[in-house]
Amino acid sequence: METQEGAELCFPQLNSSCKKPTHPHTEAMLIYVLLSSISLITVALNLLVIISISHFRQLHTPTNLLILSLAVSDLLVGLLLMPVEIIYIESCWFLGDIVCTLYYVVDYIITSASVANMVLISVDRYIAICDPLHYFTKVTKRRAQTCVCLCWICSVFYRVFLLHDHLEKPGRSKSCFGECVVVINYISGVVDVVFTFFIPVTVIIVLYMRVFVVAVSQARAMRSHIAALTAHRSGTVTVKKQEMKAARTLGIVIVVFLVCFCPYYYPTLAGEDTSIDASSAAFEIWLAHFNSCLNPVIYAFFYPWFRKSIKLILTLQILKPGSRDAKIL
Repeated sequence: METQEGAELCFPQLNSSCKKPTHPHTEAMLIYVLLSSISLITVALNLLVIISISHFRQLHTPTNLLILSLAVSDLLVGLLLMPVEIIYIESCWFLGDIVCTLYYVVDYIITSASVANMVLISVDRYIAICDPLHYFTKVTKRRAQTCVCLCWICSVFYRVFLLHDHLEKPGRSKSCFGECVVVINYISGVVDVVFTFFIPVTVIIVLYMRVFVVAVSQARAMRSHIAALTAHRSGTVTVKKQEMKAARTLGIVIVVFLVCFCPYYYPTLAGEDTSIDASSAAFEIWLAHFNSCLNPVIYAFFYPWFRKSIKLILTLQILKPGSRDAKIL
């Protein structure tokens, strides 16, 4: 009986060892297949975005540089973070406290950079629609590159500052050996939820609402102009379609972000400490990471150039000489 109990421990020779996580075989297989599929899709979609923007010269624009940075952060989520969580669904943490802490630091850096890139994209679109005459003077490739670099640098310093206690003493939050867990106290959690959730969400909502208002006003002006020229109904239908498309895009961007990140920040909003355990593959963590799978769909699949570039990539046309100068737009 003692041997059987010891076999359930991560380190049978230690009394303070954690118990191995156990799930029914069928349930475990379904979880593995589902999460592995999400990870592969995340890597594939973001890799296609990166190859497209990096290869074709026509796509080297300030807006696409921001989308490229977002795709890089999302690719790292699917390539580095998701596989680790999949491995430790039915296993213990054997890589030590230092690696555990570094894993969470990298996790937070990538997530922060992804959110910051979304804010940069919303600012870019705001300027492009609300101030189109000065867009090309305000938004240049050099400024876009500078913003992307600052985005990643600030994410690194911000997360190192937030997790400095865990960097000074790795493993301080674990309750037993074989566990990889980080507990963020309430004060740090409030700082995190303000700078990583409330401020970005507020900026995105305000900017996109402004974009939506401008789009609707432009649509109404077009409708008045069409009505003055002709009484045909086709113009009204076209304008209504444009209004609905703008509203739908706005809704998708905001709702997906909120749905993916609200559960993760719920403990802080409820006045509790945030506990994150890599071995448990918590639903909140996976939902936040799933946003990285949806980002390329929202920001890239709506663009016709992405569909064209996918065909050229999958048919290996990009290997031909001069393919970098192909007409994508």
